[in-house]
Amino acid sequence: MQGKTVIILGGGIGGTVAASRLRQSLSREHRVVLVEREQNHLFQPSLLWLMVGDRQPQQIQRPVERLARRGIEVIRGTVERIDPARRAVTVNGMELTADYLVVALGAEYAAETVPGLTLAGHNFYTLSGAQSLREAVLGLRSGRIAVLVSALPFKCPVAPYEAAMLLEADLRRRGLRDRVSVDVYTPEPGPMPSAGPEVSAMLRGMVEAKGIGFHAEHVVERLDPATRQMHFKNGASANCDVLAYTPPHRVPAVARESGLTGESGWVPANRQTLETKFAGVYAIGDATGIPLVTGKPLPKAGVIAHGEAETAAHQIVRAITGKGEPRVFDGRGACFVEIGDGRAGFGRGNFYAEPRPEVRLHPPSRWLHWSKVLYEKYWLWRWF
Repeated sequence: MQGKTVIILGGGIGGTVAASRLRQSLSREHRVVLVEREQNHLFQPSLLWLMVGDRQPQQIQRPVERLARRGIEVIRGTVERIDPARRAVTVNGMELTADYLVVALGAEYAAETVPGLTLAGHNFYTLSGAQSLREAVLGLRSGRIAVLVSALPFKCPVAPYEAAMLLEADLRRRGLRDRVSVDVYTPEPGPMPSAGPEVSAMLRGMVEAKGIGFHAEHVVERLDPATRQMHFKNGASANCDVLAYTPPHRVPAVARESGLTGESGWVPANRQTLETKFAGVYAIGDATGIPLVTGKPLPKAGVIAHGEAETAAHQIVRAITGKGEPRVFDGRGACFVEIGDGRAGFGRGNFYAEPRPEVRLHPPSRWLHWSKVLYEKYWLWRWF
């Protein structure tokens, strides 16, 4: 058999899992190539702990080059062009061609699309933003902290609510809670609506039980960096002393320009196999747009990207070797919900269930918090 080449674009959770599974399952006559722009893989769920001082940057990052020890060819560089019909990509001015291509480029942040946002607040979805948020909160002795969801959709749908609860707990830990208020502003009708009304109501109850203000259906229009005043499309306005925000998300420009995207603005893929409209080209993770039966999109989350990566890798291995039983992505996902004080809840369910997703939220406990801590350690050990 002539050796095949599989190229994976992106070294986040989905790309890392896909590349590792492909390398484990394919003989060495086949090439597995991972293209990644950043030097380090960042375990993004732990940014929530970093922003309240419970982690340091070196604890939640690992060099991408470590994947080379497993026989994965790692190319550090920027993807400049994708030709999905030819399964060709241009990286650092060099064209690479593949027999199979996995697009795992994630979502691109576009904070500049909301006037004043970048100057007014801290993007806690990035390492630098989580660090600057920590510094700003430490310097605040009284006033207001606002957590803003700036646009939909965004990845890790529960993260803004975890952020608010962790910040509230941090204020109490430092004896400042009676002098600093915490509020959440979001375009959503409730937290994580894709999980269904019951789970959404439970999450909102967790937030409000901590005295955190919850302001639904607030679509931000612009911000005044001088006053940190937020202006919303419903005519409301609010100011704050420290602003933590989720940035607007969009598919990376190189994917938009390639013809991979669909009407949603994201990359459509078969909900079971993750193959795109181009033969041999798969899309996984945050760059994809997969509609649910409710009309809402499949959540953008690390656990979803992981499951999709396992499926896409299996599909490719089966196509190359002709071996193995059929396998599909079943729409199942799970996530921890940090609420502060060393406690966390846990949600899991089937987003593909009909007539609506079936998701259950387990109440917070210390055991679940420590389960998340152990999972963080396991992830970084297992894949790097």
